[in-house]
Amino acid sequence: MKITVLYVSVTGNTEKMAGYIEEGIEETGCVEVRLMNLAQEETMDYGFIEDSKAVIIGTPAYVADMCWQLKKWFDTDWNCSLAGKLGAAFATANCMHGGADLAISSVLSHMLVKGMLVYSSGMGCGRPFIHLGPVALRDDLEGKKELFQLFGRRVAEKAVELFR
Repeated sequence: MKITVLYVSVTGNTEKMAGYIEEGIEETGCVEVRLMNLAQEETMDYGFIEDSKAVIIGTPAYVADMCWQLKKWFDTDWNCSLAGKLGAAFATANCMHGGADLAISSVLSHMLVKGMLVYSSGMGCGRPFIHLGPVALRDDLEGKKELFQLFGRRVAEKAVELFR
């Protein structure tokens, strides 16, 4: 089974968190995962996305929303279908009140429009609760490592449960 972690990262913060998610996914031992930075076209593999059963999307929070590159991708890129795939989202932000939760909500809304099944693990997996998706602040990336790994593992486990 394949899982894509697609994100936009300019400063490296969102990419770092995507790496932690990848580590959590790999803990399941039964999933092939690939990281793709939308800001670096050479990392994009639409065939892999098409074959993925889950796509986790990450964004830096800009003006309490997803970044423009991701919005453009949702609006204009038709290189692969997201319909029927498990979708999950995460965000990074410069400060606590930077709108990361709104950015995640925006990503989840776009996933629903694309026909994805959205998942965050919510309260169903117990503490720590991940209501919409994990958020990491610029000054505490390392402090959120375990949370992002856990998120990756939970999404992978749900994908295996649904699609195996």
